Amino acid sequence: MAILGVKNNPVNLGSKQVFHLPGSKKALIVFIRNPELGKCKTRLAATIGDQSALDVYRFLLDHTVKITSSLKADVYVYYSEKIKEIDIWDTSIFRKKQQQGHDLGAKMQDAFTEVFKMGYQKAIIIGSDMYDITTQDLEDAFLTLEDNNFVIGPAQDGGYYLLGMKHLKPQLFKNKKWGTNTVLSDTLQDLELENLAILAEKNDVDYYEDIKDIAVFKKFFPHLKD
Repeated sequence: MAILGVKNNPVNLGSKQVFHLPGSKKALIVFIRNPELGKCKTRLAATIGDQSALDVYRFLLDHTVKITSSLKADVYVYYSEKIKEIDIWDTSIFRKKQQQGHDLGAKMQDAFTEVFKMGYQKAIIIGSDMYDITTQDLEDAFLTLEDNNFVIGPAQDGGYYLLGMKHLKPQLFKNKKWGTNTVLSDTLQDLELENLAILAEKNDVDYYEDIKDIAVFKKFFPHLKD
């Protein structure tokens, strides 16, 4: 089953097609935006400017590479626009895909569906705008799925920074106002009767207020006064 699933889901890298066999029972899905000026971190850019926002996002992408490259799981990087064959995501470590769907929910459902069809038994999705997350956090989230069917990491803004499961639940990706502070509560309502573990709350990076007091980010907006 796993081999058939992989062959039905090739990775397109230019003119190449690469077929991946699962290397473990665990898959981490990482959603990223192609880092282009004026097209990423737009809410942050409203305060610090397009170039600074792009620099912050590239910094966050580098951080995401660091925390996922040694993870004991197969890591799939899902690009928002176009797969880049040569970039910070080393193809000897990361498996590259492209997001498919009309909104964030549809895109996430498609990604989970794809990895489960490959034969993975546990799947977790994260974004690429989290500085407040470590490799150990991800390992612990997978470990949590040993005794739970679902795991979720609440974000301070009313969304979530991590969602994991052992089987697909399509309702989680429907009837949500993505990007608003109701996503977490609506998702928890969908999971009310499920075997669920809730992780520690963390802060993702969307607005200037999310990073203005964090020292490592101050170099990206020296033109702003506190």
